[in-house]
Amino acid sequence: MAVVNHTFVFDITLVLGSSAIGGFLVHRLRQPVLLGYLLAGLIIGPFGLGQITQIEEIKSLAEIGVAFLLFALGVEFSLAELKRVKDIAIRGSLLQIGLTIALVGLLTTVLGWVQTPVEGIFMGAVLSLSSTAIVLKTLTERGEVNTIHGQVMLAILIAQDLALGLMLAVLPALNQPDNLFPALVIAVLKAVLFFTGAIAAGYWVIPHLMTTVAKTENSELFLLTVIALCLGIALVTASLGLSIEMGAFVAGLTIAEIDYADQALAKMIPLRDTFASLFFASIGMLINPVTLWQNLGVIIGLVVLVMIGKAGIILPIIWKFGYSFKTAVISSLGLNQIGEFSFVLAALGERLGLINQEQYDLLIGTTAITLVLTPISMKLAPEIAQRLATTPIIAELLKQRQNKGVSIPQTICDHVVVAGYGRVGQVLVRVLRDRHYTVLVIENSEAAVRSLRQAKIPYIFGDADSELVLEKAHLDKAKAIAIALPDPSSTRILLKLVTKINSHLDIVVRSHSDKEIDLLTQLGAVEVVQPEFEAALEMGRQILSTLGEDKQKTINVIQEIRTDRYLRVRDSP
Repeated sequence: MAVVNHTFVFDITLVLGSSAIGGFLVHRLRQPVLLGYLLAGLIIGPFGLGQITQIEEIKSLAEIGVAFLLFALGVEFSLAELKRVKDIAIRGSLLQIGLTIALVGLLTTVLGWVQTPVEGIFMGAVLSLSSTAIVLKTLTERGEVNTIHGQVMLAILIAQDLALGLMLAVLPALNQPDNLFPALVIAVLKAVLFFTGAIAAGYWVIPHLMTTVAKTENSELFLLTVIALCLGIALVTASLGLSIEMGAFVAGLTIAEIDYADQALAKMIPLRDTFASLFFASIGMLINPVTLWQNLGVIIGLVVLVMIGKAGIILPIIWKFGYSFKTAVISSLGLNQIGEFSFVLAALGERLGLINQEQYDLLIGTTAITLVLTPISMKLAPEIAQRLATTPIIAELLKQRQNKGVSIPQTICDHVVVAGYGRVGQVLVRVLRDRHYTVLVIENSEAAVRSLRQAKIPYIFGDADSELVLEKAHLDKAKAIAIALPDPSSTRILLKLVTKINSHLDIVVRSHSDKEIDLLTQLGAVEVVQPEFEAALEMGRQILSTLGEDKQKTINVIQEIRTDRYLRVRDSP
């Protein structure tokens, strides 16, 4: 009887088990779990405890993990989301990526950090990407996904993710410096032909295939078909001399718009996460801790250079596209890390010889630290923006810009100020105007201001929590102010400023969570509205009315809950 070699099974078990432990530990420390995977790979890899013997086999499986990562990214990619903020997403992102590549390429070449300009361009491409996963997670935890700066950041990140596919297509051509231009032309032609074929297949072939398989109602067949599509299209790109990663991304795009896209993604997520842990662990295995320790000062310097440099590139771009200074600062400090997909580019570049092992180690170490610092950077961003706005140069620029962003009648008085013109603000303005109240809107979105301008509604363009902006709002002559901002911190700052300027003004505030209700009341709000509670109360009223309860008694009960600041609802289990 043949002896079964369990070495490979042991290695896989060790990698997955170590990744799970590492991910758990860093999660408890409120850090991204991928850092735990990197750390696990470093510890059990050849430069650590040396427990892994089948490294090449692990790397082969890790490549499948990369394919699944890019496939899921393609499925999740939404053109509809991109269209909403298309100006900053497309033109702004292209400008940001182009400037980053150009400046990094020039700097690394002049300083002798790379041997050729091509290697500098590659380094620029790696540094141009930011982390969708970390930024989105941080925005979600802070309740800032629907804020202006949240939408701007996500728009740029979506465009960067799309640009990754193009980078993966062109990257292999950079490995031919002596024949670079023809190689680039050929790579682009191959990519165009492949994209054309993929679009055709995505329109005529794949929807019918997925529909036919889905009709079997067999989940195993559906999953196998999705995996075969992902890896099959990835292998086609590999045979064309392009990257497997680009093929997997395009495979995701081909099914992104079909009816079964969500089902395909749901089936793939467990596989993606499992193999992705192998990928990040395999990267950790390649890190030499001795090199990192010997170059710790260099890495810290690179972290500072990258985070300040990227913020310095992104900030003026966002400001130039008509967004407020505060939005530009917060967005730039949220996008100034190196993204997780830069690991994909770095690994491919190392295989192609575009960077050496030492550069690879420094790049991975720098990336890991920037990812760790991102939540801290985003937390401090509003305060940094406020401090920068008070510096003489910035203050003068803001004053000049503010004078151009105001449309208010000189005789305005007895008006209602509405801070925020999102979904809540728009309904509120419509209700007030229907009752013939004079309304003044404060908004920091250029698109929203265009709508206000067309509707001939008085407005101030800028951040409502800025003293410079509030000076223009004539709060001393106003009847009331309604604060409908999507950002909790801006809501609190604005509330403090309003009570300081006019302590007798009636203030109605939107609360983002039940924990804020008492705080906002203490800060001076006459009424605090919690949207989720209001929706529940209205649904309760409708249900009780349907069940035959006395309407007036029901209204009285609901009014008591509101008068008591939802205390009865908050105390309920």
